[in-house]
Amino acid sequence: MDAITLLKQDHANVKAMFKEYEELGDRAFASKKKLADKICLELTKHATAEEEIFYPAVRDASKEAEDMVDEATVEHASAKALISQLSQMDPHDELYDAKVKVLGEYINHHVKEEEGEMFPNAKKAGIDLQALGEQIAARKEEIDFIPPEPAAMQTTGAGRRPIA
Repeated sequence: MDAITLLKQDHANVKAMFKEYEELGDRAFASKKKLADKICLELTKHATAEEEIFYPAVRDASKEAEDMVDEATVEHASAKALISQLSQMDPHDELYDAKVKVLGEYINHHVKEEEGEMFPNAKKAGIDLQALGEQIAARKEEIDFIPPEPAAMQTTGAGRRPIA
């Protein structure tokens, strides 16, 4: 599967999970926690693969995409902050549902920009999307947890590293 098809599939899957979350009842605490944890893990896998593999390839292939990649990276940082908070919370906690909702809104905005601007730019730049898709899929398979305290990590062009 090529990178754009894979990333769009991730977008659709997460969007469906957010919709499912919204449909859960006010007292469905266990279901909310399980689904929110799944959303957070899938977003972590997706964002990590994009930051480590897709974004550097887009940046290298298209100088006009630099601002798009920078903006997407900042959007990821906001989403990761909410993911970190949610992963440490309980659905009974005040603001839990609000944080899930805001995370969904961040992601919807981010998806519209990626699919409307960055993905067409990547196609136009002639990137080997098939090879990137294989790398992204492999990287996502390696991730099975949400990293603690993303504030203690810094995003670089080559991925994430601890802040010295």
